[in-house]
Amino acid sequence: MAEQEDVGSAQQATSQTRTETHDPDFPEAFLQFMRQGWRDDALPVSPLPQAPHFAKRRAALSDAFPGETLVVPTGREKVRANDTDYPFRPGSDFAYLTGDHDPDGVLLLRPSGSGHDAVLYTRQRNSKDTDAFFRSRNGELWVGRTHTLAEKSTELGIETAPLEDLDAALADCAAARTRVLRGFDPAVDRGVLPYEPSAESGRDRELARVISELKLVKDEWEIAQLQEAIDATVRGFEDVARVLPADRGVPERLLEGVFGLRARTDGNDVGYGSIVGAGAHATILHWVRNTGVTRPGELLLMDMGVEGNALYTADVTRTLPVSGSFSPLQRQVYDIVYASQQAGMDAVRPGVVFKDVHEVCMRVLAEGLNDLGLLPVSVDEAMSKESTVYRRWTLHGFGHMLGIDVHDCSHARKESYREGPLREGYVLTVEPGLYFQPEDDLVPEELRGIGIRIEDDVVVTGDGCRNLSAGLPRAAADVETWMAEQRAAGPRLPR
Repeated sequence: MAEQEDVGSAQQATSQTRTETHDPDFPEAFLQFMRQGWRDDALPVSPLPQAPHFAKRRAALSDAFPGETLVVPTGREKVRANDTDYPFRPGSDFAYLTGDHDPDGVLLLRPSGSGHDAVLYTRQRNSKDTDAFFRSRNGELWVGRTHTLAEKSTELGIETAPLEDLDAALADCAAARTRVLRGFDPAVDRGVLPYEPSAESGRDRELARVISELKLVKDEWEIAQLQEAIDATVRGFEDVARVLPADRGVPERLLEGVFGLRARTDGNDVGYGSIVGAGAHATILHWVRNTGVTRPGELLLMDMGVEGNALYTADVTRTLPVSGSFSPLQRQVYDIVYASQQAGMDAVRPGVVFKDVHEVCMRVLAEGLNDLGLLPVSVDEAMSKESTVYRRWTLHGFGHMLGIDVHDCSHARKESYREGPLREGYVLTVEPGLYFQPEDDLVPEELRGIGIRIEDDVVVTGDGCRNLSAGLPRAAADVETWMAEQRAAGPRLPR
């Protein structure tokens, strides 16, 4: 990475011009030379085909809060180390409502007539009309050509305004009639103080809740984005299987990197930190260090998903036998998890309560644990609210909503989500698992260190559900056949 030499000091940094404390003073001759001889090419832009979807979502949000001002920021770039930033990923709710992927933006919905006027406050382009294009940390010689306000307005189908006008716009908001999506931008949080500070701003929490509940039902465009991300994820799992040797160990990070190559080629990135758990690491639910090594005869659990260019993400888990075939004991446990997942998928349909799907999956797991001789009580007692001892080996629920976030709609009310009925257009994961920790003295030694999860992404249809990740096999025999086919095909590079 080139080290940047900006002019100015940290105190001069603004949303438009980011500078460094160690910047040199450039001689006037250099500055004069840099100000001439540049051609300013137009950036060809056209309306994004998905822009009407964003407008429809803003209209639905407007209907939920008549007469109130709504403020939705995307957030700022985050420092990774010293003067380097993490790759920016826009706030999910902001992106859901605008389609804008640039940092610092703020969506303002102001009451107007029977609805709201929407304005996107965003960075102005550091064009060649000023020295900012080569002196600013976000100038175009450093970050490339950026959109003008008009160009962004054309693409996204929304009115735009310069970010430096935001402070005045926020100062004009009446706190009693304004709701803010908080926690994304400190300047926005300070610009409109909570109206109910003693109640931790219940009005603002309601804004987050309504957006989450709007996101529960996916439209056709959203389902198409999810399918693209899931299809890329299937290819990523194939890539990994093709470089996974049956007769020797390879680092978990190698497999993580192979999948990451697919994610960056076919999408925006991975949708979350990839979990690549070899052997006993499979029993650690969120194992993301990926510092282990595969071993022939053991299992490999991989929980990975590609995030598409529109930010919708897949979330898929497969547990593979490294040698290519399950041992009898591994298959016995795998078949319990598979039966649990299939029972859950069979239960998914409109009107079924989310938590009831959980109960269906968990009962199959509890019955399997009983068959293994592990439950200290009967299945019915283990499943009772007063006991739930089966959870020692299951740990988590059956799944979650999926969309522009891997754990989508997290601010929805429990009666609309965890304790509410499923509706057509919901997209959710079904991912039961069994995990026998290496240090668990309540299980036989041969089970210790085995972790198995099978996860797929399904969309609720009129009469059931459709498995969007059916491109990856699930049944044990099919997994073994698939692994043999991938290994025979050999490694490939994404195109």
